[in-house]
Amino acid sequence: MRHLKFLALCLCGTALLSGCVGGGSDAKSKAALKSVNVIDESNLSDIMLTVGDPNEAVAYFQKSSAENPDRVDLKRGLAKSLVRAQKPDQAIPVWASVVAMPDGTNDDRVEMADAQIRTNNWKAAEATLNSIPPTFETFERYRLEAMVADSKKDWKKADSFYEIAAGLSSKPSGVYNNWGYSKLTRGDNAGAERLFIQALTYDPTMFTAKNNLVLARAGQRKYDLPVVDMTQQERAQLQYTAALAAIKQGDVSVGKDLLRSAVDTSPTYFEAAERSLKALEG
Repeated sequence: MRHLKFLALCLCGTALLSGCVGGGSDAKSKAALKSVNVIDESNLSDIMLTVGDPNEAVAYFQKSSAENPDRVDLKRGLAKSLVRAQKPDQAIPVWASVVAMPDGTNDDRVEMADAQIRTNNWKAAEATLNSIPPTFETFERYRLEAMVADSKKDWKKADSFYEIAAGLSSKPSGVYNNWGYSKLTRGDNAGAERLFIQALTYDPTMFTAKNNLVLARAGQRKYDLPVVDMTQQERAQLQYTAALAAIKQGDVSVGKDLLRSAVDTSPTYFEAAERSLKALEG
């Protein structure tokens, strides 16, 4: 009963407080409501950037940034959404406008360089990265720096940047995989093999690294599968990769044996290996 009386008093107090709000407090009320709306918008923006449909996110941020052209966070959201929607070419001018705003940051410049790399505009990406002070050291910045150095075949710089990027990440499997692929393209199969193994120590489920590891070993004519965790389906696919590499290097009989193993290993019908085997057997 005491609780009910207390609740009634609270409600009366709220009603009295509402009745006391006059014209002088109206501006304060609107400001408070605007603050709540900004918080709600911020939460919605976070949802749009993470779990929302990329194209819906683009539409949301396009509308919101058009209505609030001075809001850098909305422009930033639009640029990120365009990249997520596989439209990096459209994201680049938006990133440029974000960078040009007073609240533009070095993180924004890194994001713009990422979009430029996605469109194969390597020179522009290099220029963007060069505009960032060397004291700004982040994983993403060095990851992109390594990729740009790779594109120029500046292997010494690429190795240095990959090493720094790996040291700045708690999950460097992707960096080691990219670094290994870089070594693979240079013909350093042994170096690539070591890096792919390192990638798999951080993420044993990374199939791309497993496939690349098989290619690096095959480049050294080591066609047996590496000792890594793999499913039956992955084993069949890796045997198929090793088979194609062996055939390409002239080890046709080894390739045939690997294709047969791929067909036998796969729990489902491995059509690609079967076709390749039939073609070899004429």
